[in-house]
Amino acid sequence: MRSTSEIIVFALLMTAVLGLGHYYLWRRLVRDALLPKRAHQILTGLLLILLAVQPLTLVLMRALPPHALRPLAYLTFGWMGLMSTFFALLCLSDLGRQLGKLGQRIFPRPSSWAPSPDPARRRALGRLFAGGIALGGTSLGAVGVAQAQGFRIARIDIPLAKLPAAFDGFTILQMSDIHVGPTLGRPFVETLVNMANAERPDLVAITGDLVDGSVAHLARHTEPLRQLSAPYGTLFVTGNHEYYSGADEWIEELERLGIVVLRNDAKRIEAQGESFLLAGVTDYRADRYGDAPDLKRALRHRRPDEEVVLLAHQPRAFPEAAEHDIGLQLSGHTHGGQFWPWNWVIHLIEPVVSGWAQLKRTQIYVNSGTGYWGPPMRVGTRAEITVVTLRCSPEKRGAPERRSTS
Repeated sequence: MRSTSEIIVFALLMTAVLGLGHYYLWRRLVRDALLPKRAHQILTGLLLILLAVQPLTLVLMRALPPHALRPLAYLTFGWMGLMSTFFALLCLSDLGRQLGKLGQRIFPRPSSWAPSPDPARRRALGRLFAGGIALGGTSLGAVGVAQAQGFRIARIDIPLAKLPAAFDGFTILQMSDIHVGPTLGRPFVETLVNMANAERPDLVAITGDLVDGSVAHLARHTEPLRQLSAPYGTLFVTGNHEYYSGADEWIEELERLGIVVLRNDAKRIEAQGESFLLAGVTDYRADRYGDAPDLKRALRHRRPDEEVVLLAHQPRAFPEAAEHDIGLQLSGHTHGGQFWPWNWVIHLIEPVVSGWAQLKRTQIYVNSGTGYWGPPMRVGTRAEITVVTLRCSPEKRGAPERRSTS
């Protein structure tokens, strides 16, 4: 788990970044709108308060149980989402304005076309602009909150060339990035368990970022995971948020619930005298916590020509999986970008953001997240439970069929 000093340093850095973002919002939506003095003072004070509560909430998340923090968490993360939307809209509008100025320099207009420097007109345009950004951002945020409610069941068939015939039709139910914590608790987990069991999968895989908080605060909320039912059990690999929350304690807790944790290890899945290997590695960045991913170690008991399904939290493990001739990698971490504009930015970071892809023989499916982190918003992506059906047919060209139900 992160030390108190690390959390404080992170909070200070975050405050500095957020401070610049809040200043930009204040300058464009408050100062430049030339609001009446009273409105100017109220909005300035409100922005200062919202700036202060964000790092405070992240620090308190480590000290207080979820129920004590929930109202503050909804305020903090709700504003974080709205702020991101406002910020992106302002950046786009200001970029358009600068391009317009550049166009005027290149193609100057006659002086008679220049608008008169009318203070009333300037004030009206400033307020109209600020109101438009506020309305647009809030509307987009409301859509995001609505889309974050519930999740779909995504179904996909994956043909694996080395899969034995005994496993044709074998189903793996994947959940990822549930983020049990300040805003998602036991009722959400109970719903997930009930829906997962209704699918009657052969195996359940949880690909990391299950929690945001300590075992002491969240054990009651994750307890329903004990009720997950599948003939080949429930398997888990760590995500980056487990290390923020105390990975060793959570691994012990999950094992108490009957969940098998694959920590650079593998489990052989057997039926009718045939088998395939289901391997799992620790988070891609877990080396800083002394728990580095080690795919070679996870595959140490692999038999010649044995098919492998790999559980790895981050898609960035994909190229190494291809080097080791893995048949399929199941990952999460990205949340599909979760909401705009981050669902654009994430493509600059991750090799695969959501859904299916292939590299050499190795296929990957990236779950868009079963819960959410931070802002309770989703724009352009949906939370999901994935049902992967393995097929022993030869590899096919193009992406396999993907189906979804709400």
